[in-house]
Amino acid sequence: MTNNWMSDPAVANIDKAKLEFLQALVFESQTLSKEQMLPFLMSVAKKGSDNHISFSDEEVDTIVNVIRNYSTPEELSKIDNLLKLRRK
Repeated sequence: MTNNWMSDPAVANIDKAKLEFLQALVFESQTLSKEQMLPFLMSVAKKGSDNHISFSDEEVDTIVNVIRNYSTPEELSKIDNLLKLRRK
């Protein structure tokens, strides 16, 4: 996935630092297996907390919808898996 989603008008009101944080997350997670994903997400959550980065439910929904528009079918599958982990 490219970072074109970060220029989408739907995310224009979301802090660029948050979007860059997410872009790094997406880039770093691309090569991880299912077994590596949960520890990685826990690490990312800690990093976000340490840097005072948090997302409202509205921001998450907006970002996910925008990213979906720029994703391949394989990436969509990964997004769905991440969202399942988030709901648990």
